[in-house]
Amino acid sequence: MIQSWDRRMLTRMQAAQAQTQRHLGVIERQIAARAARLTVTDHAKRRQFGRSASRWTNADERLFQQHVAELTLARCGEIDALLCKLDRQERAMAEFQTLNDGSSAGP
Repeated sequence: MIQSWDRRMLTRMQAAQAQTQRHLGVIERQIAARAARLTVTDHAKRRQFGRSASRWTNADERLFQQHVAELTLARCGEIDALLCKLDRQERAMAEFQTLNDGSSAGP
């Protein structure tokens, strides 16, 4: 009975951690997509291209990375909160498993 409850509790903890990781992934993808849009918009304003010209230059990559850094900084509070939450969840699961490993060993 207790082992069944322990498994359910651990499963719920893992599901919550996976959801937090997915949320963090969504934020990272949103930042990358927004940075790419900003870079492409700036790229189109700066120059016109012929058919054989490269579409993404080193300067564009630097601009993209700059946009990523700025957008990440703008959302750093949200990102930090999620990273702290992930850390707490991981520690809670490790502690839960340690307690259950010790209690299931028996005398």
